[in-house]
Amino acid sequence: MGFHLLRRRPRTEAAPLLLTAARAAPVGHLPAPAPAGDINEWQLYDALRFHVPVIDAALHKIVRLTGGFRLTAGDPAAQALLDRFAEEVPVNGAGQSLQLFADQMLDSLLTYGNAAGELLTDENGQPCGLLTAHPKSLCVQADSPCTCSFLLRGEDGRLHPIAEPGRILFAALDPPAGSICGVSVLRGLPAVSQILLRIYDCIAQNYERAGNIRYAVTYKPDAQNAGFAKSHAEEIAKAWKAGMLAAKYGEVQDFVTVGDVDIKVIGAENRLFDTNVPVRQLLEQIVSKLSIPPFLLGFSWATTERMSSQQADILTSELEYFRRLLTPLLRRIGTAVLHAAGYAERAGVQWDNINLQDEKELAEARLRNAQAREIELRNEQAEQSAAD
Repeated sequence: MGFHLLRRRPRTEAAPLLLTAARAAPVGHLPAPAPAGDINEWQLYDALRFHVPVIDAALHKIVRLTGGFRLTAGDPAAQALLDRFAEEVPVNGAGQSLQLFADQMLDSLLTYGNAAGELLTDENGQPCGLLTAHPKSLCVQADSPCTCSFLLRGEDGRLHPIAEPGRILFAALDPPAGSICGVSVLRGLPAVSQILLRIYDCIAQNYERAGNIRYAVTYKPDAQNAGFAKSHAEEIAKAWKAGMLAAKYGEVQDFVTVGDVDIKVIGAENRLFDTNVPVRQLLEQIVSKLSIPPFLLGFSWATTERMSSQQADILTSELEYFRRLLTPLLRRIGTAVLHAAGYAERAGVQWDNINLQDEKELAEARLRNAQAREIELRNEQAEQSAAD
C-alpha cells in the first residue's frame, strides 16, 4: 500500500499558454509570376489592372492622350470613301469606327505587349468590319528575317493554320532582339504592386480591428458588493448599451455609476502605422514605369500642378512612339479599302496634334516666322532703294 502511495505518478503535459489564431486570407494577392510570353503572364497583367486601379487609370489615359487620326488619300473620291469607312466600320459586332479599333489595339499593346486583330471581308472581298482578339489566341512564328506566319491557338492549346493569314493585323511593343512578341509596359510592376497590396491589406485589417472604436468597461466591486458583482455588471452593460443607442439618434446621456468602474478604448495604446511614405514610394515606381505625370492620376506630389515644357516634351515623345506602332496597321487597313474599291494609291495616316498647347506653340511659331519674313522683306526693299 505504501509502495503505491510513494510511486511517482506519470507526468501530464501542461496546456500551452500561447495559442495562434488564424487570420483571414488576403484579398489582394496576385498570381505567381510566369515566363515572358506565357498565357499565365497575361493573366497576371489582367489581375494587376484589376487589383491596382491606378495602373488601369494610367493605361486608359495613355490611350486617350494618344489622340485621333484621319486616313488620307490624294483623290477626293477616295478620301470620301476612307472617311465613310473610318466612321461606319463595325468593330467586334457591337462597336463602330476605326478610332475604336485603334484604341482597343493600343490598350492590348500596353497591357500584353502584343495586339492582334483581323480585317473582315464579305463574299465579294470588300472590307466589312474589324475584329480584335486576345493575343493568347494567336501564335506568331518567324519564317525568315523578313516574314512571319500566324497560327490559331485553340482552347486545348493546339495550333491550327489560319485560312487567310493576309487579313491578320498584328503589332508588338518593343520586342527584344531575336523575338517577334513584344513586352508589356507592366513588366516589372507585379513585385512592386504585390508589396503595395500587402500594405493595403494590413490597413484594412487594422481598421477592422481598431478602426471602429470599441470600449472595455471594467467593474471592480468592493468586498461588500462582491456577491452582487454579476447583477451589477449586467445593469452597467444595459445602461451602457442604452447610452450608445441614444447617441446614435442624437441624444446625449451621461453614464453614472457607483463603485470602481474603468472605461477604456480597446487598442487605444497602439497607433496605426503611417503608410504614407512607403505607399508613395511604391506609387512613384509605378507612375515612373507608366510615364504619366502624377497630377494626371490625382497625386499632388509637387508644389505646382502645371506640367513643365520638358515634361510635356517627354510625354509627347512617348505618345508619338505609340502612334508609330499603330500607323502601319491603320495605313494597311486604309490601303486595303482603297484597293478593294479599285484605287491604286496607298492610304496615309494624319494624326491630330496631341494637345492645345501644341496648337498654341505652332501658332506662335508661324507668327514669329511671318514677322521675321516681313522684316527681311523690308530690309531687302530698303537695300534695293539705297542701291537705286
